Amino acid sequence: MKALVLSGGKGTRLRPFSYSMPKQLIPIANKPVLEHILGNLRAVGVEETAIIVGDWGPEIRALLGDGSRYGMRITYLPQDEPRGLAHCVALARDFLGDDDFVMYLGDNMLPQGVSHIAEEFRERRPAAQVVVHKVPDPRAFGVAEVDADGRVTHLVEKPQRPVSDLALIGVYFFTPAIHDAVAAIRPSARGELEITDAIALLVAQGEEVKASEYDGYWRDTGRVEDVLECNRELLDTLVPRVAGEVDAASELVGQVVVEPGARVVRSRIHGPVVVGAGTVVEDSWVGPHTAIGRDCVLSDARLDYSIALDGATVRHVHGIHGSLIGRAAVVRCDDTGPGRHRLVVGDHTTVEVAA
Repeated sequence: MKALVLSGGKGTRLRPFSYSMPKQLIPIANKPVLEHILGNLRAVGVEETAIIVGDWGPEIRALLGDGSRYGMRITYLPQDEPRGLAHCVALARDFLGDDDFVMYLGDNMLPQGVSHIAEEFRERRPAAQVVVHKVPDPRAFGVAEVDADGRVTHLVEKPQRPVSDLALIGVYFFTPAIHDAVAAIRPSARGELEITDAIALLVAQGEEVKASEYDGYWRDTGRVEDVLECNRELLDTLVPRVAGEVDAASELVGQVVVEPGARVVRSRIHGPVVVGAGTVVEDSWVGPHTAIGRDCVLSDARLDYSIALDGATVRHVHGIHGSLIGRAAVVRCDDTGPGRHRLVVGDHTTVEVAA
């Protein structure tokens, strides 16, 4: 089975970060979303993956390379503009050939993986198998109606009046039957080739289309709030490890990872927390559910439930909570008062915080 990963979107909901990096490379627990996805794909036995890329193709290629360090081969397929999920299948037609494949949206996090669903697909081999998840408001998703045997009877894209709470969450398993369906559909009212239309055509033709409910943790990491919440979920699974330096005046409590080359000086860290390689934390307090990237500097700082991307600096700022601080950004304050701050700071930005 091959894989098709879609990473060509604009990421408008994650601005200002998506102005300077693709949303699929935003780190969750100090690892980019795409690396989490590749791990899930390798766990189901995928050895060949095509990644649909847009303007950020060079950056994605620079990180992932040829895929060898993930135990697979990666092919990059450029898409000039987002034209729908089914258009991505059409772009990958030559790569996919006559193989079964899994299609995976590049901003989706499913930490528990989809190995059991992949096994169901291999055993029954329906024309298509969609992964669904119960959501409180299905209007922002493709929605599946499913009978008692798990067969999909109807699909609707972003319905105003949903008749089901089973949302398609961006993982699909297909046989080559999907290619004829994709070739037969036309663009929707929003000008895109919708994968739900192609799957609905399979249903209308009497092909077997199954739905498998994913009952683990799932997040679309398209917004800052979702990135922080997903970071919380993954950090809760941390296994404590200290590969850097922690001086005698510092204290680590709970699940804390200090990566190689990092230094913790006269500080208290209350996990779950990960401190990236080369980072210096001095005279600071770092609270639960915080991920600090590589080569950061925290000096006389207090923060929790936050993410600091690589190269960020925080000096003399207390009370940072629920914040996302961009690469090489600087957050500082001359007054060390007890103010509480929620920050969304883009890459290479300097912010002066008032206490």
